[in-house]
Amino acid sequence: MPTAVAAPPAAHPRTKMFVLLGALTSVGPLAIDLYLPALPRLAHDLGTDASAAQLSLTAFMVGLGTGQVIAGPLSDAFGRRRPLLAGLAAFAAVSLLCAFAPRVDVLIALRLVQGLTAATGVALTKAVVRDLYTGVEAARFFTMLMLVTGLIPLLAPVLGAQLLRVTPWPGLFVAMAAAGALLWLIAILRLPETHPVEARVASRPGAVLRALVTVGRDRRFLAFTLTAGCASGAQFSYLSGSSFVFQEVYGLSPQGYSALFAVNAIGMIASGQIAGRLAGRVRMRTILAAGLGISGAAGLLVLAAVVFGFGIGVVSPAFFLMVAGQGLIYPMALTLAMSSQPTSRAGSASALFGLVQWVTGGICGPISGAFGPGTALPLALTVAVLGVAACVVGRLTITGSCVPEPTSGGPPPRAALPDPLP
Repeated sequence: MPTAVAAPPAAHPRTKMFVLLGALTSVGPLAIDLYLPALPRLAHDLGTDASAAQLSLTAFMVGLGTGQVIAGPLSDAFGRRRPLLAGLAAFAAVSLLCAFAPRVDVLIALRLVQGLTAATGVALTKAVVRDLYTGVEAARFFTMLMLVTGLIPLLAPVLGAQLLRVTPWPGLFVAMAAAGALLWLIAILRLPETHPVEARVASRPGAVLRALVTVGRDRRFLAFTLTAGCASGAQFSYLSGSSFVFQEVYGLSPQGYSALFAVNAIGMIASGQIAGRLAGRVRMRTILAAGLGISGAAGLLVLAAVVFGFGIGVVSPAFFLMVAGQGLIYPMALTLAMSSQPTSRAGSASALFGLVQWVTGGICGPISGAFGPGTALPLALTVAVLGVAACVVGRLTITGSCVPEPTSGGPPPRAALPDPLP
């Protein structure tokens, strides 16, 4: 018997839904970037060194990646609202506890838990979009959300630095707690349940796990997810290593590097909006292929510039093109991956997509500093290899006859995507 169809997007005005989901998806990036300016002061106050303080950032990212594998499948069984509301409430509580951490090891443990709770916002917003939209409309919505994920890394450190003028570092975690509590209240009042009971998988642990395994075995989903994962690995390597490379190797000041980083981030935001405009006029796989080509070629240009000593005049534009290519890759790969699954498994699909991204980033990021100071070669090799790998995987994916192009723009056709799970 066909499952019931969720309320159509017309019941939830698109602009209001974008603002709401944009706010919810900002939880993770905000908790990463807001306290970055406070790391030296935090290390001093807790009597530890910089590397131990940075472990609090690593712990959060590990929690953010693994937490999606918990939140996503649970939302397939219990709906989107309840796991999201529970995650936001827990995020607010744990953020407040972080403000009172007496030692760095306690803070690291709390940050791990904070990442687990923040994962609900990151994973379930993608699932909500899949519930409400598909095809071109989903692609456009994901490109709109890139405005948030692109702007938060630019604005949050600035906001954190300003807050440090009036509060010590624990005040930043109090601000995170307040933001989490506010989002929890807004979600209670404004977020509809987009995953009806009739479309859910059984809540038994076996059924929830089976949904996750079913998604993981889907070749279409894995193909687009691995394509995005390779591209994200290059992006994470850039984020991890570019500060060192541009300041220590090419002699930029911190202010100069910040300006360069901002320009590159704006390039990614702009290309993402171009992708959204093109969706519906140009096939999504064509847009994805263009992004992969730009990013892969730029990675090879970075490597050539480093090997042959072309200098920052070539390296900087090459990195700009690589980052800008991500704006074309991410929303198209995400839309095509999510569209390969019925909405009953959207939470599991979102979780696995996010997990592959974070695991790839966690593995590849540290490689950029593998050979110590004085060389940009590790970063250049990493972005070149991952860029080419993304192109190869993407080429095989895009030309595969088993991969359909989602074109509809309304509610997902649930009846056309039968779900064999109990």
